[in-house]
Amino acid sequence: MTGGGAASEPAARELRLRVPSHVVHRTFPGQTVVLNLQTGQYHALNESGGTMFHLLSTGEPLAVAASRVAHHYGIPEAIAERDLGRLCASLLERGLLDSAEPASA
Repeated sequence: MTGGGAASEPAARELRLRVPSHVVHRTFPGQTVVLNLQTGQYHALNESGGTMFHLLSTGEPLAVAASRVAHHYGIPEAIAERDLGRLCASLLERGLLDSAEPASA
């Protein structure tokens, strides 16, 4: 999943994610801290990023998480999907999330 529009692709909308065993996270007021134990790097997410991280990590399809973000923040679903797609790509790149199931061919 790359680029800002990837979340609107049908396969990307059905993407399910999970937090790998080498990642720990904790939510505090206003931010979520995510630590990759393999690299020793930690990442701070603001409140909305933390909300999106939590929704992405539930294993529900990306489209469902986008719908929940849109409802929670009162924004158009297309905007939520775009922002969630960007965060998703960044978290996957950093090894902070993994696919929860193999991609379909």
